[in-house]
Amino acid sequence: MAGAMVLALSGPAFSLHWTHSVEKTEWVEDWQVQPQGLRLTRARIKGTGAGMEPGPGAVQQDGWWVWSPGTEVPALHLAASGSTGAGWRLCDGATCHTLGETPEQSIRIAPCSP
Repeated sequence: MAGAMVLALSGPAFSLHWTHSVEKTEWVEDWQVQPQGLRLTRARIKGTGAGMEPGPGAVQQDGWWVWSPGTEVPALHLAASGSTGAGWRLCDGATCHTLGETPEQSIRIAPCSP
């Protein structure tokens, strides 16, 4: 793939952090990498608003709405709008990478083929 960026993770999990473009509220998702795709194990948002309703079973913890979606997808596709003033932070343990700070082509996050 021309122009593709590849990040290698140190383990089978990562978190994805961003600020909602309308509400300017923090959102964090914890993902588990599996052979067939990605599993969303936990989501948390720092408030509610347009397009930011907490999921089923959500509880408040330290100012965050937290829930366990259990959603499985083959890949994540992120569209960098440039509207949030920042991109996404993909964190793998103590290491974080910023993705999509400016409007550009979509970002695809998926497990590598063995």
